[in-house]
Amino acid sequence: QVQLVESGGGLVQDGDSLTLSCVASGLRFSEYTMAWFRQVPGKQRHFVAAISRNGENTAYGDDVQGRFTISRENAKNTVYLQMNSLKPEDTAQYYCAGDRTLSWSNSVYFTGRYDDWGQGTQVTVSS
Repeated sequence: QVQLVESGGGLVQDGDSLTLSCVASGLRFSEYTMAWFRQVPGKQRHFVAAISRNGENTAYGDDVQGRFTISRENAKNTVYLQMNSLKPEDTAQYYCAGDRTLSWSNSVYFTGRYDDWGQGTQVTVSS
């Protein structure tokens, strides 16, 4: 079955950088639109970034645009989230998501369009 495993989270200071990784297995990775979402306790999961199957298209949430970069290496079945200039409000559990049937469109922003999810990795940014 499809498995997505995130790593790279941790405790960092305001202004620091961090890179998250998500390694996929049990799927043909190049056929999947991939994304990152984040969630804080008591709130809904929130869109962070998405990347198309071949990596040519990316999308970002307004709150991370210009600070975060999503990328992928299909040969390694891995999607990354480079996070720069981190702020305390970026503190959240970060989830990797993927979907094979999701083509590049405005639907990439929505949690309900992704069938496959990782368990998440915690990012905490202290002030």
